[in-house]
Amino acid sequence: MTEKSGFNRLTGLWSRDFLLGLTAYFFLFLSVSLFFLLPLFLKQLQSSGSQVGLIMGIHSLTAIAIRPFFGRVIDRRGAKKISLLGIAILILSVPFFHLVSKANALPVLLRAITGIGWGISMTATITMCTDLAPVQSMARSIGIVGVAGLIANAVGPSLGEEIIKRAGFGGLFNCSLIFLVLAFLLICLTRELPGEDREPGLSSPRPGLPVSASLVVLLIIGSMPVVHGSVRGAIIYFMPLLVRALDLGRVGPFFVIFSVAAILSRFRLGGLADRSGPKRVVLLSAIIIGLNLFLVWQVRSMASLWLTGFIGGFGQGLIFPALSTYLIDFLGRENKGLAISLYNSLFDAGMGLGSIFYGWISEMAGLQPMYLVAGIMLLSFTIIFKIKAPDIRRPAFTHKEGG
Repeated sequence: MTEKSGFNRLTGLWSRDFLLGLTAYFFLFLSVSLFFLLPLFLKQLQSSGSQVGLIMGIHSLTAIAIRPFFGRVIDRRGAKKISLLGIAILILSVPFFHLVSKANALPVLLRAITGIGWGISMTATITMCTDLAPVQSMARSIGIVGVAGLIANAVGPSLGEEIIKRAGFGGLFNCSLIFLVLAFLLICLTRELPGEDREPGLSSPRPGLPVSASLVVLLIIGSMPVVHGSVRGAIIYFMPLLVRALDLGRVGPFFVIFSVAAILSRFRLGGLADRSGPKRVVLLSAIIIGLNLFLVWQVRSMASLWLTGFIGGFGQGLIFPALSTYLIDFLGRENKGLAISLYNSLFDAGMGLGSIFYGWISEMAGLQPMYLVAGIMLLSFTIIFKIKAPDIRRPAFTHKEGG
């Protein structure tokens, strides 16, 4: 075992390098979350709704498209270098937003480029953080990195509003750039594990890689992040409309409770998938989320709305690290970057497709029946996943002796 490897394994999950990577991911996510307020800037430029939609949407499309390609590059070249590449793309492109004066090709191009930089840097930074965590804490480390994203996602828009109030949109772009530079410097300070020390005991591919799996099994496993993403999209995009339709006041407390419950479940039970196996936790969390969607179908009061926020957030907090870890184990730990990139791309695709599908359902049947359909869909796919998806046995991880 090398000196670097020994340092990280002996200090456990909360090593110096893991904390540096985690903080870098927070600043990276915070920088991107400030751009959630970009539609306000575009509306100020007299942009149409379709122009705003195109400029905002192209970011997600390029991120989804680039992740699988760079997932394989991460596995071959190392996550730290690729993370720095992605952040460098963002650092070089963000200052050009100062030149945007109308909703023309320039903001479309810039958002496309930032989508590429975000898709690369997000996947690589998550992979790097899991490389810096103990091998037996894969799910827990993914969950904690996700918590950093949740916090940044909650803080970013509120911070952005204050920045715009004090320094305008130019100040928003400058602060985004500062956060990116901080993320870049923090990642430079991390000590990346060399080659085989990232996953001790995996010097060669293990038996049972997906090349031997049938197309049906691959489709079933690949459908789970898509369905999970579509359900998450139904909660995020349609809950404000449901709260307004039922005259239940403000929707903000629901999302606060949802986020707090997700964070609590990841800190308290983030290692459950490491101990019990990711497939079991995927099943448990999907059942919790599915049954909670049935509760949303019957919401009539503010108290019941808050209860569904807590239960739903708790289930969502469990399923992300468990399903990510299952996909990593299925593809092989040596293909971790590819697995994480595929998971995020499939999840984001599910959010996009789900907003269209569930929007159509809500128009046909109503908002609350839409959540009933979402619950049935999730539980149906979960049952198929339970029956058809293989139980992955993790390899026995052994440390190499010597320097």
